[in-house]
This record gives sequence, structure tokens and C-alpha cells, in this order.
Amino acid sequence: MILCCGEALIDMLPHETVAGESTFAPHAGGSVYNTAIALGRLGAPAQFFTGLSSDLFGDVLRDGLAASKVDSTPAAISDRPTTLAFVTLTNGHASYAFYDENTAGRMLTLADLPHVTADAMFFGGISLVAEPCGAAYEALILREAPQRLTMIDPNIRPSFITDEDAYRARLTRLLDVADIIKTSDEDLAWITGNTDAQALLAQTGAQVVLLTRGGEGIRVVTQAGAIDVPAQKATVVDTVGAGDTFSAGFLAHLHKTGHLTKAALASADLPAAAAFGAKVAAITVSRAGANPPWASEL
Repeated sequence: MILCCGEALIDMLPHETVAGESTFAPHAGGSVYNTAIALGRLGAPAQFFTGLSSDLFGDVLRDGLAASKVDSTPAAISDRPTTLAFVTLTNGHASYAFYDENTAGRMLTLADLPHVTADAMFFGGISLVAEPCGAAYEALILREAPQRLTMIDPNIRPSFITDEDAYRARLTRLLDVADIIKTSDEDLAWITGNTDAQALLAQTGAQVVLLTRGGEGIRVVTQAGAIDVPAQKATVVDTVGAGDTFSAGFLAHLHKTGHLTKAALASADLPAAAAFGAKVAAITVSRAGANPPWASEL
């Protein structure tokens, strides 16, 4: 079982009506939510922990999880509103404006933390930035990482970071206990000032760093060295959810091959797992929005 921990929100995606008017259409999303959805669709057993609203958008998020075979029972339910993210696309690349004050996801606290039985955990996204939810997720990672395989994708959103020093300090603490760090070249440059994934591995306690570089593919970095895995060819509609889906594909491959533990990770075929993640992500970018494929589509 893989427990995904982080934000679930409604992406308000740009849309044009039949009358030619510009508007926004609501779609279930959020970085960690997308990863959970992709895991469920790929047939990997997945649970999701976040703060979910009892409002109509919260219903949309829960229905989406259930439809993709993701167990949302660990989630904390409240009557606070759902986070909204208005998306702007430029040449297929997304930028975001978040409406997150006093939401169900943001107001998650230590009292909401679940009892964990999963073999592995996945964290990331804006949920690690805001308070009080950031402190809650940090406590959960530090509590569970010693005994469970832990993967983190920081998925940096600079416009969402209000206290950069505090966030960098938290990120340092979390990356120190992660087994797998997934980062894009842009995120790595923000974190370290360069794109040297080998240096990031040396600075943290991770066994693996996965550096995604768009069309240039993925660099898999371990203590044994670095291996480059080519990107899958795709006709790109937009990149929404691409990295999230890659993470799910990587974890789903570890699950399928029996390497979803700290000890087993050392003997996993990591390039094959990365190649599977790239294959899954290529399907996601070929269609609008974060719409991960089902296993049958592969």
C-alpha cells in the first residue's frame, strides 16, 4: 500500500465557451492528488491523506478518488472550503494563482494525522509550504520515514512561498529522511542553485534522486553513479500533472516488482521504473489537464 499525503484542490482551467468567451472549468487536481489518482489507475494499492472539505468541491475530489480506486478514508473532513487554483497556460506550460486561506487542506493539524499501515509514503507539493498543514505533514514524515519507504517531490511553486528561509529549512529536514527524491531541473536549480543531482544526493540521506528534464529524459542518480533514461515521444497538449504521473509510474513499478521497501529499493531496477514513469507521463501530457492513464491504456 502507498499512502499519498498532500494537497487536493480544484484546478480552474482556462476554457473557451461555444460562444467564444473565455472562462474557467473546474477539474479535480493538486500535485499529490494527481499522483494518488495515477497510482490507483495503474493498479497500485493507494490511500490518500489530506484535509478534505464537506462542500461540493470536496465531493468532487472524493468522487474522483473513489472512481480511480483510491482509498480516501485516512483524510480529515471539515466544513472549511476547498482550495482553488486558477491555471494559466503559456505554450502548454502551467502557472498558478492559489486561493487557499482557511481551507480544509491548509488548516490540517497534528491532531488530524492518521495511523499509518502503508508500506510506502509519498509527499510533496504546496502542502509542505503553508501553515499549519506544512508542520503536520513534516511531523508525519519524520514520524514514519524511519520504518517506511518515503518519496518526496518538492514541486516548487515560488509564487506560493511566503517565508523562503523557513521553507528551505523544512525542505532540508525532509530531504534528509527521504529515500527517493524526485525533482525537475527547474526545482533543483531553485533548491541548490544548480542542476547537479549527484550533489543533492550527497547532501541528503536519499538512496535515489530522480531528475526529470522534460524532453531530455530522466537522470537516475544513486551512490553507484548516474544513468540517463530517455523521454517517451509524445504530442504535448499541456504539462499539467506530468511530474505527478511520473512519480506514480515509478512507485507503481516498484510495487509490481516487489521493491516497495527501504531494503528492497537497493536491488530494484531503477532505470526500468523511471522508464515506466516516463511512459505513463507521456500519455498524460498528450491530453488536456491532469488525466493519468489506466493500466489498460499502456
